[in-house]
Amino acid sequence: MVTLGHSSSSKVNTEATMPQQRDPAMRRLRSFSQTYGAITGDSLNNVGDTCPTCRGIGRIPRGHDQLVAVIPCSDKRLKPSRTKCYVCISVGLCVMVCFLILFFLFPRSVSLSPVAVKSAMVFFTPNTVEMQITNVLNVTNENFAYIEVFDFNMQILIIETVVGRIKLSNMTAVKPRSAKTYTVVTPIQIDEPGLNKYCKSPSISIHTLFLHIQMTMNVSYLSHSEQLSKDTYEYIDCGANTTIPHPIGKLTS
Repeated sequence: MVTLGHSSSSKVNTEATMPQQRDPAMRRLRSFSQTYGAITGDSLNNVGDTCPTCRGIGRIPRGHDQLVAVIPCSDKRLKPSRTKCYVCISVGLCVMVCFLILFFLFPRSVSLSPVAVKSAMVFFTPNTVEMQITNVLNVTNENFAYIEVFDFNMQILIIETVVGRIKLSNMTAVKPRSAKTYTVVTPIQIDEPGLNKYCKSPSISIHTLFLHIQMTMNVSYLSHSEQLSKDTYEYIDCGANTTIPHPIGKLTS
């Protein structure tokens, strides 16, 4: 009986003295909890649990060489929210920007096309037939950038003989997604005796000549140079100034 009474008394005394011994550490931990809650917006509920880093003293002891975080590593605030959503949006924006760059900067076609014969002036000399043919040409730009025209060459053939040639330089630029019309006057000189007689003969009512026209144009756009070429044919009246404006036909290969 005495032993049991002594044990009960000792246990009660121990339980009575423990809160007093832990009271300073508890106050420091509560103070740290209040400061932590004021900064982060949270509070520590289980203040009775001893902090494994500071061991309940409220400060980090010297010689502690481990990394310390104020917020526990298991705290959700350390994990970025909606990471997958942000990554998908970033990838989508990059793909869209690349697509737009390729769409606007991808080289498109530039075409050279003859439109019509505007006029043909004929002049007779004792040994030759001289003419000035005015042609209308179109340059179509399908790109989203300006194109620069360096030079333009045109030569006119009758059968296999070159009877006229012209070269133009420093032509004006063509705006994006547009077409520009050029008027080109080409001189022609026919000195072949048979053709001279054919064009000057008053007994022939029709003096039609079929001309083969070869055109080349050098253009530059988007740091890219290109040569355009076109072959066409047209007909004119070499007997007098009777050629009326008419469309130019395309050569079929």
